[in-house]
Amino acid sequence: MILRDYRESDGPATLDVFLRAVRLTAARDYTPEQVAAWASDEIDPAAWSDRRAGARTRVAEVDGRVAGFTDVDERGYVDMMFVDPAFARRGVASALLAWATTTATELGAVELSTHASLTARPFFEAHGFVVVVEQRPVLRGVELTNFVMRRALVA
Repeated sequence: MILRDYRESDGPATLDVFLRAVRLTAARDYTPEQVAAWASDEIDPAAWSDRRAGARTRVAEVDGRVAGFTDVDERGYVDMMFVDPAFARRGVASALLAWATTTATELGAVELSTHASLTARPFFEAHGFVVVVEQRPVLRGVELTNFVMRRALVA
């Protein structure tokens, strides 16, 4: 596995990873209606690519394929952390989180935070995050459940 910076050409592959992760992996924790709202066919690929390019996005590659991706900002907020189900349980998310931790620390953040899905919550808890609050965001008219989670960073 290699970790590298996001490239514009990664737009379609990262969108595919996101859609597969939600539609296949997260589908065990969310209703079909919730999955359809979250991983909508209406996601604009160009806007997706622009958003990934505008974030500090890191891509995990396995055998030349995009296996997952994440990002982190200067405050330590991890907006996206998704792994293709074909690469689940191979350390991809852990490697991406290690990168986010190092990067956030280098940027001067004092904590990592995220809005974790029901599916991702156990992963983040296993890596020292704690739930601050449960949320019920509405996406495309459908209520979902996620959790604001935080973990202190030690310099």
